[in-house]
Amino acid sequence: MEIQWRKSSKSSNAEGNNCLELAEHGGEILMRESDNPGVVIRTTRAKLRAFLGGAKEGEFDDLA
Repeated sequence: MEIQWRKSSKSSNAEGNNCLELAEHGGEILMRESDNPGVVIRTTRAKLRAFLGGAKEGEFDDLA
């Protein structure tokens, strides 16, 4: 089964190599950067949801 990657609508260059991509495969959530597609981060829906919630609340703003 081929992995169907989706690009973030917030990517600065949706047609180029500056994109964050997500996919669901085998019960996991996969993340990668389009300029380095061989490096894939694997996580669960619950962990991704917790991370996104923290990001929306500004928990990581000091890292930007």
